[in-house]
Amino acid sequence: MTKKQVKTKKESLPKAEYYLYSVGWSEADETFIARVTEFPSLAAHGDTQEEALSEIKTVVGFVLNDLKESGEPIPEPFGKRSFSGRLVLRMPEYMHRQLAIEAMQQGISLNQLLNLKLEASR
Repeated sequence: MTKKQVKTKKESLPKAEYYLYSVGWSEADETFIARVTEFPSLAAHGDTQEEALSEIKTVVGFVLNDLKESGEPIPEPFGKRSFSGRLVLRMPEYMHRQLAIEAMQQGISLNQLLNLKLEASR
């Protein structure tokens, strides 16, 4: 069991509302499609954003109960996860060299440069 999964026997079942949802219009299906990040295979639809969101929350509730009953691990909601702020990133040597040169030219650390680039892309 990974750190990103909840033990089902000793801990209480997370509420469906704790999970991270997104809702968007699907031109191909001509309906709103709702998805839940922690369960990428799940989706639900509705005539409005609210209906689609309500449907996916209902589906997640059923899935949570099924996982608990079968003793399977339950993904921890993103909102309850903690993040260290540390990240190991692998990249091609040429890119590492190019970024190191850019950081040196700007007089900042490579870490600072990467944070600036990530922030600018938001």
